[in-house]
Amino acid sequence: MCGIIGVVATTPVNQLLYDGLMVLQHRGQDAAGISTAEGSTFHMHKGPGLVRDVFRTRNMRALPGNWGIAHCRYPTAGSAYNFAEAQPFYVNSPFGLMLAHNGNLTNAEELKQQLFKLDLRHINTNSDSEVLLNVLAHELQKAAHGTSLDQAAIFKAVRGVHQRVRGAYAVVVMIAGYGLLAFRDPFGIRPLVLGKNETPEGNEWMLASESVPLDTLGFRRVDDVAPGEAVFVDLDRNMSREQCAAHHELSPCLFEYVYLARPDSMQDGVSVYETRLRMGEALAAKVRKIIDPKNIDVVIPIPDSSRPAALQMAQALNIPFREGFVKNRYIGRTFIMPGQSTRKKSVRQKLNTVTQEFAGKNVMLVDDSIVRGTTSHEIVEMARSAGAKKVYFASASPPVRFPNVYGIDMPTRSELIATGRTDAQIAALIGADELIYQDLDALEESVRACNPRIHRFDASCFNGCYITGDVDEAYLESVERARQKPAKPAPGSEDDDEGSNDAQQIEMFVRRPGQ
Repeated sequence: MCGIIGVVATTPVNQLLYDGLMVLQHRGQDAAGISTAEGSTFHMHKGPGLVRDVFRTRNMRALPGNWGIAHCRYPTAGSAYNFAEAQPFYVNSPFGLMLAHNGNLTNAEELKQQLFKLDLRHINTNSDSEVLLNVLAHELQKAAHGTSLDQAAIFKAVRGVHQRVRGAYAVVVMIAGYGLLAFRDPFGIRPLVLGKNETPEGNEWMLASESVPLDTLGFRRVDDVAPGEAVFVDLDRNMSREQCAAHHELSPCLFEYVYLARPDSMQDGVSVYETRLRMGEALAAKVRKIIDPKNIDVVIPIPDSSRPAALQMAQALNIPFREGFVKNRYIGRTFIMPGQSTRKKSVRQKLNTVTQEFAGKNVMLVDDSIVRGTTSHEIVEMARSAGAKKVYFASASPPVRFPNVYGIDMPTRSELIATGRTDAQIAALIGADELIYQDLDALEESVRACNPRIHRFDASCFNGCYITGDVDEAYLESVERARQKPAKPAPGSEDDDEGSNDAQQIEMFVRRPGQ
């Protein structure tokens, strides 16, 4: 899960890209980067941390140009602490390319070998995004007409990428001297939205992981980029699109609607907020089968993602809805923090109870999901410490029992509390009097009701079915072995001797087409 943006505008885009990253900050807090182009030069600044911490006024002044891309990183492949893997990535051959990628490739190791032995390309990091960049560069070289490209050659190169690459990928790419390319994997696992802004000087175009940057920056949502489709915007701001995958099917990640996306986003024609309301209705129906609503005094959400589902559940059950937890918004999301000890330490810094909403009551806590169970256990303890008589816990999603290999950081089965355990055992571990999970069919229907054209989802973390067809037990074991390697101390921690001032400001001369 990362956030990506690409813009071709009539005026400088550095502020647009920065503001867009700010509203996509929830998609990645590990690192951020922006690249722009002016004439024959790429400009790039990237570094570790939140967007607001990476960019200063001097950095923004050094990012001129009317088109560019941006990325906020949430580490999935590669090292969580290697900031050389912050994006965008750059390669200068055969055409200057800057790439930002959201997703995760499942055949990255195989592609690395191909790139080294057959394509004669060298990879400098452990990032699968750099692998994807070099595959695209090689396919562009094959499709080019000598030293020049045209639109047909660019789309042909994307077709070559689809034939070689497996996994999840939504991508924005700057091609020096030509324009902005964006494409999505043939299953559409990771989202990508196209927007347009009509100005007196002509049309401006934006592509982003979610519709929120479009809304906040004055762009009108045109459409979602289809699975397998490529969109190209040249430097005169002419937009064209073409289906580049021989076989394609919309199978978006179900967890996007549960947790990852902002509620005010539209993804694949689906309102995330409406979906979460429907989740609450379905969850209320499930609760009625297990607990008499008369035995529940209050419904309390775990902020923030679960609030719409909890609100709708309370309304359906005719139970008061209350805000029982106050969130410190200056603490990062515990789900995407590296290291179990960091997550446990941060929960009570992140949330505090409103005691009167718990004292002497039977409370129903509602969360969007239970992944590792760390946060859930701490929250139940907080509710009991605040005086709750009974604590029921409801999850708006089914049990997360399987690794996700398409871009969400929950890849090892040993980390997942639901793997190999019954609902009763999980309830005992988190300390709840009763635990209610959403049914998978009900969750899928909550999304499909907003867009009946979606016939299948990537629900692999719930059902263990990996839609790309190339994930087996050996692959999962290799991912787990890689995850078990000792981690480097987090930058800025007491054990870190290197510091965290690793931001990079780079300018690159790029040969113009035909030069």
